Amino acid sequence: MTLTHAMTTIDSKDPRELAKFWTAALNAQVKQDFEGYFVILDWEGGPAIGLQKVPEEPAGKNRVHLDLHTDDRHAAVGRLVGLGAAIVDEQKVPGMSWTVLADPEGNLFCVGQPG
Repeated sequence: MTLTHAMTTIDSKDPRELAKFWTAALNAQVKQDFEGYFVILDWEGGPAIGLQKVPEEPAGKNRVHLDLHTDDRHAAVGRLVGLGAAIVDEQKVPGMSWTVLADPEGNLFCVGQPG
């Protein structure tokens, strides 16, 4: 039996509204919309992104998150902030630097760059 990474799902209080941010952020499109309860986004950069309706707000740091990579982290972060993300932290280790951001609902994700 072989497993493949088909989709990463993000919890959301309003999947359709959050899809506006993620479609712009990833140059994605809505592939399927299951009555606003579950929205699937399709994008060229990786597996599908699912947005699933949940009643509770995020509590603390999510245990799984998206790590996005780019050649120009500062430009990408600036664009994402313009779309509604918030910068949470900046990190650097030898060979990699990244910015931790929160999407408009508070879900954390990272944008990294080698170097």
